[in-house]
Amino acid sequence: MFRLRGRTNKWEYWWTLVSGFVETLFIAGISYGWASLVFVLKLDGYFSGYCVNVTREEDDTVFADCSRQDEHFTRIMTIALFTNIITRFPVGLVFDSCGTAVTRIIAICLFTFGTLSISMSNADTPFLLYPALPCLITSGSIFYITNLQVGNLFDSRRSIIITIYSGAYDSSAVVLLFIKLLHEDGVSFNGSFLFLTLCSVGLLLRTLFLMPRGHIPYPLPEDFTYGLGCPSRRRQRVKDEGQTEEITKLEFDKKQKDKRVEASHPSTSLDDPKQEKKACFWSCLFSWLFLWHLVWMVTSLFCHSIYLAQVNPILTQLTDNDQNMVSHYTNVFAFIQMCGVFFAPLIGLIMDRHKHKGPAPGQSKREADLRSSSPALLLTSLQCFLFCVCFTAPVLPLQYLTFVLQVANSTFLYGVHNTFIYIAFPASHFGKLSGVIMSFSGLVLLLQFPIQYLIQTHLHGDPLYANIGVTLVSLLTFCHPLHVSLYCRKLAHRRKTGRLDVNA
Repeated sequence: MFRLRGRTNKWEYWWTLVSGFVETLFIAGISYGWASLVFVLKLDGYFSGYCVNVTREEDDTVFADCSRQDEHFTRIMTIALFTNIITRFPVGLVFDSCGTAVTRIIAICLFTFGTLSISMSNADTPFLLYPALPCLITSGSIFYITNLQVGNLFDSRRSIIITIYSGAYDSSAVVLLFIKLLHEDGVSFNGSFLFLTLCSVGLLLRTLFLMPRGHIPYPLPEDFTYGLGCPSRRRQRVKDEGQTEEITKLEFDKKQKDKRVEASHPSTSLDDPKQEKKACFWSCLFSWLFLWHLVWMVTSLFCHSIYLAQVNPILTQLTDNDQNMVSHYTNVFAFIQMCGVFFAPLIGLIMDRHKHKGPAPGQSKREADLRSSSPALLLTSLQCFLFCVCFTAPVLPLQYLTFVLQVANSTFLYGVHNTFIYIAFPASHFGKLSGVIMSFSGLVLLLQFPIQYLIQTHLHGDPLYANIGVTLVSLLTFCHPLHVSLYCRKLAHRRKTGRLDVNA
């Protein structure tokens, strides 16, 4: 299925692929299983001092009002998501400038601090969760970003590998479900997190032996090596890395495009495949292609973060505070999240479906990839809209479909996003451009605080009207696939016009 560039006996490529998948599945995205962990934390009495007894006026029934306890858990997740997103640009800058090894060592330190803090917390020190979860979620995103370049080790299945890793990233939430189930069997969740802390040793070993010090270029040189085994060759590779990244597609485009067509359409923008690798960061940042992708990604992340921050209160409200039912739906959600890795190859196949045919005559490889990405973007936008519709409807059985759509859309979202950045813009700007998108998303996520305040005060804890507004906002995501489609038509029109000029 996967064809390696150069020699097929480079076992280290396969070890990197498999170990990266395991790392992404069991480490990178564990914080997204927050709903499972919240259930455990409530049982252990975290923030239980904020629960008060309230008498219901209708029948004088006394019940425990734990809305302030829920506010703390919601706030922790919101702060963690916000911290992760606003630090993405600095992380991307470090990744592009300093390479993989330095970036991953930073992530290992954050991961160790986060898991160790949670393992040391208890009902008397619940506020340790506030710094722990942001460190955990930020380190996970760094592991995920650095692993995406593993797709460059393979030839025509790069999109599939990137989307599989995206699915593993979402499915990683199942780790906290396992911790929840172990806790129900009497295993302390503090001990479980102490075990995760010890996994930092494995993360460090993989960084040293199975990951490059700099970056994995695309296309891949025949003699590409990495790790501690070949320090002299690694130094030479780091020295030549910038030159290697500029080679991609230029020779192919030179053979495919007529010189008179290029002369009749001079351009220094991303419209010209010859200029793609030479485009500076600022020209990419202010291109319409990037700006519409920014709107698409920010809107989608906003919808998902609103749901993830209030999934536990929503289930509590729909089940009439029946904790057994809440536990059941939480387990179902976690199991479905585990299946995210199975959704991932579908979108990768859509984006790679054209590669066995090759580009059309006169069509650049970048243009062919962009045209193939348009249906993937449209499908992801449609999923996001349907997901918002389902979680807005206050119907408990419908939440099963909500869970499926959330996991599928999240998997598609990250896979398409990262693949699109690799396709549309130079690889040397991947970390920075991806970081700008995620950092800007963090600013938009600040809207969660007034929205949560609105729900708790003016809407009396009922999120229905707020969720209707989120559903309407999700319609913005359809603008991006439309723009990409029009952009590809524009490139095709230029190509045809150039041929007509030549023939004339």
